[in-house]
Amino acid sequence: MKNFIFRNPTKLVFGKGQIARLNELIPAEVNLMITYGGGSVTRNGIYDQVKAALKGRKFIEFWGIEANPHVETLRKAIEVGKSENINYLLAVGGGSVLDGTKLIAAGIASDEDAWDIVLKGVAEKQIPFASVLTVPATGSEMNGGAVITRAETREKFAFGGDYPQFSILDPEVTYSLSKHQVACGLADAYTHVLEQYLTTPGQSRLMDRWAEGVLLSIMEIAPKIKENPCDYDLMADYMLAATLALNDFIRMGISQDWATHQIGHELTALHGTTHGHSLAIVMPGTLRVLKEQKHEKLLQYGERVFGITGGSEPERVDKAIEKTEEFYRSLGLTTRLSEENIGNETIETIAKRFNDRGVAFGENQNVTGDVAREILLACS
Repeated sequence: MKNFIFRNPTKLVFGKGQIARLNELIPAEVNLMITYGGGSVTRNGIYDQVKAALKGRKFIEFWGIEANPHVETLRKAIEVGKSENINYLLAVGGGSVLDGTKLIAAGIASDEDAWDIVLKGVAEKQIPFASVLTVPATGSEMNGGAVITRAETREKFAFGGDYPQFSILDPEVTYSLSKHQVACGLADAYTHVLEQYLTTPGQSRLMDRWAEGVLLSIMEIAPKIKENPCDYDLMADYMLAATLALNDFIRMGISQDWATHQIGHELTALHGTTHGHSLAIVMPGTLRVLKEQKHEKLLQYGERVFGITGGSEPERVDKAIEKTEEFYRSLGLTTRLSEENIGNETIETIAKRFNDRGVAFGENQNVTGDVAREILLACS
């Protein structure tokens, strides 16, 4: 196990009716701005709950943060925040609203352009922020990461910074989500775990077992959610699994991959593919191309998660990869580029972007543009 320092300062406020606690959770003296997406919260009752909880408080609202938030939109929010002397933010929405709010928090606290903060990779200072989560998927409600899109160049990059001061997770808010949103959220959470788990063998028994527990839980609840998307206990498990998948708890002292995410970000930037869906397409290809490198962990994953014990080791590895793709498809997602009419032009664009930037990803830092091309061809 590697050396590590662990700290997660986010207060998780979980359960039905917890939005009503907003007034006690947000300090009384702050100048508050609430950030929203495109308006779904006005249709599902969440907006009314937030307004009722903050009755008597002064605040302003910023609407219109897109899925895969655009820096062009976030610059406008930063301008409003600075002009109104905002010193506290509340994100009400899914991972995109949260990610965008993290950049707004950094932009208000800095004289730098918002995109320069993203390119730097780290926000050196941010005003405090918190969240009411409406779409479980990204884990942004309990981590310091954010992913931002620049629409004019069709680029998408991540940066890190502070964690939300608190996040409210009420499973009842998930009842209004579409089947596709839930499918993408489950795929996102599942892939987050794989990015941390399917790397170097023998690093930590504890991290392995915790990761496997999250994977098995997601697999168990996914078909049941399809049958009953308004079952409170199922949606509670889904919501918490998405948080645990990326709140640092399962990656203490271990190597991580994230190549699938980097490639998936490019698909989203170029084609608008929903993030979780892009991961369902890319991850099986990543495993096929890197199966020798990931051989031991794929054997362990196959046995502990899918119960694969028969056959030769190469056969068991291939079966584990097949089962992974089958799981994504069981959610109702496509897993091939051709099914989304994405062809060779996109593959070459992504490979060139990787090579031009001189970047390499994966636990061994060997996923270059050329390897990314192989992975995408394996997804075709």
